[in-house]
Amino acid sequence: MSSADFEKKAAAAISELRRTKPKVITLVHHDDADGLSSGAIMKTALEREGYGVKTFCLEKVYPEVVGDVHKGKGETIFYSDIGSAHADYISDVNSGKNLTIILDHHHNPSKATDPMVFDLNLEHYGFEGDTEFSGATCNYLFAKALNKHNLDLSYLALVGSREIPSGYVGLNKTVLDEAEKNGVVNVEGNKIEIVKLGIRVDDLFAKLQILGAVGYYEGGPEMGVQASLTGITDQIKNKIDEWEEKRKNVNKRIIGWLYRQRLKETEHLQWFDAGDLYKGMGTKVIGQFCSFLSYQGRLVKPDKYILGFMNVPPDVPGWQGKLKGPLVKVSVRVPKGLHELIDEGKVPSAVDLLLKASEGYGVADGHKYAANVVIPADKKEVLLENADAHVRA
Repeated sequence: MSSADFEKKAAAAISELRRTKPKVITLVHHDDADGLSSGAIMKTALEREGYGVKTFCLEKVYPEVVGDVHKGKGETIFYSDIGSAHADYISDVNSGKNLTIILDHHHNPSKATDPMVFDLNLEHYGFEGDTEFSGATCNYLFAKALNKHNLDLSYLALVGSREIPSGYVGLNKTVLDEAEKNGVVNVEGNKIEIVKLGIRVDDLFAKLQILGAVGYYEGGPEMGVQASLTGITDQIKNKIDEWEEKRKNVNKRIIGWLYRQRLKETEHLQWFDAGDLYKGMGTKVIGQFCSFLSYQGRLVKPDKYILGFMNVPPDVPGWQGKLKGPLVKVSVRVPKGLHELIDEGKVPSAVDLLLKASEGYGVADGHKYAANVVIPADKKEVLLENADAHVRA
């Protein structure tokens, strides 16, 4: 498998898109910086082709929400930086009704069984979504296949790829070189400036992480897509400052609490439950805090998985229904001490851990060192027991 195989499958999806000639396309995208960058790429690329685009920012592939998205017939639906881990479920609910195109990079993509569902996750073509490409890079490569004039969107692939710890390697390095060659970015050492917006890639990434996660219930994702394309306005900056202060205050409370009481532990896990402390913010914040925690040597053990729990609100912005709850979001991060063991296959990756531990009752996806799952609130102890047992196995 290779990039040529991806290009062939992308061409088939584009051919089907042009054949169906949709008036309005539903664009479902994730809520982190990679998801907002991905959404901005695809929204722009599709609108340039003359399609109307209705964006819908979704934190997780909730079955009841996805079922509603696919209840129509003859529609066109895109998933940007989300969906690939659940391509089998999306295929089931779609059942040939709608053209569906998934552009994602999450690890362990499931198999799409519906011919009308095109899962273009580059992991299907031999590339590594944890190191070589982001969701935004996958979306950018599709946008470029759709129309070569979308080369100017390459900076958004670089913004989304900032979430990858290994830096710009593989396909991401190819996009970086291309963006620099075309004058889309200026590169000086590790500093990459977006020429059009006059802002550095890392700076925009950090701001999008706040807009999408902390501001999820207050229009933050829409602001993030706008900021990705036209820059940070004073109004958006004020909201970023407000939401970041709000998150910092909660983070400080949790850190103080953990220094006093420490994380709870099992044989292979260390965990805490934030409950409703992040109320009003998107659930992505628990993963962001766990990432921060993974570098705090005085608080965490280097050889145990870090799990953070928080309650999930029943509302989803832009969706009329209510989630069947109560639900809990669980984020997993892997301390450095376990990275090598995961790479050698001696212990499960973060996403494998949650997929096994939540089998039959959870919605899990993610990567080798970072993953998450949404489970019924009464399954917390079951998840911890199953996860511990899976590491021992």
